[in-house]
Amino acid sequence: MNLVLSPLATVGRKTLGMLAGIGRFIMFLFETISHFFRPPFYVGEFFQALLSIGYFSLPVVGMTALFTGGALALQIYAGGARFNAEAVVPQIVAIGMVRELGPVMVGLMIAARVTSSVAAEIATMRVTEQIDALVTLSTNPMKYLTAPRVLAAVIVVPILVGIGDIIGIAGGFLVSTETLGFNSATYLRNTADFLETTDIVSSLIKGAVFGGIAALMGCYYGMNSGRGAQGVGRATKSSVEAAAVLILAANFALTALLFSA
Repeated sequence: MNLVLSPLATVGRKTLGMLAGIGRFIMFLFETISHFFRPPFYVGEFFQALLSIGYFSLPVVGMTALFTGGALALQIYAGGARFNAEAVVPQIVAIGMVRELGPVMVGLMIAARVTSSVAAEIATMRVTEQIDALVTLSTNPMKYLTAPRVLAAVIVVPILVGIGDIIGIAGGFLVSTETLGFNSATYLRNTADFLETTDIVSSLIKGAVFGGIAALMGCYYGMNSGRGAQGVGRATKSSVEAAAVLILAANFALTALLFSA
């Protein structure tokens, strides 16, 4: 009997643990959102987070978008040549960057750069008892550490996505006009004519959601990290993994929702 019940008990414990973790995260999410609207507001922390997440992420986002757009143009041209459809390069580069590659690429870059940084910073504060010191000073750690970072990410990541979309399209334009023989005026006209307002709005919506996920994962795992150097390392690794998976899952859900028609 034990041989039968033992595997079932293990599965049950794992399932209950997973459900408990989901419940803790949902409570953490709603508590974070509630702090957006309740004073006090730590404006200095908010603007510092804007700089850290937005301005200092521009170089990596710009370089990644530039090379991604160029590679996309080359791939589309090579694939289109098999069907004598090379002329679709401007249109596909534009829609590919704006609808999918731009938001996802920026979201993953933010997960790699910002989520890991936030998780390591807050986990270190947890280990060194700085968070306990905040509580002693009657400062809510969620309001002081989590809310400004999540709010800043929700605001600034769509801007990064818009910049990434433009640079990615510019990368495709440079490769197409300098290497593949496209006329620059025709390329720009085809790009502008093919993009619709819904494409741009969906890109910005994805950016806001992905930014919120990236910052929230860093804060959540940082706040719930274990003790010692291993706890900090485990929190950092887990936060990036969770952020990347959730960003890709959210991208699928948002694509199905926004473009189901």
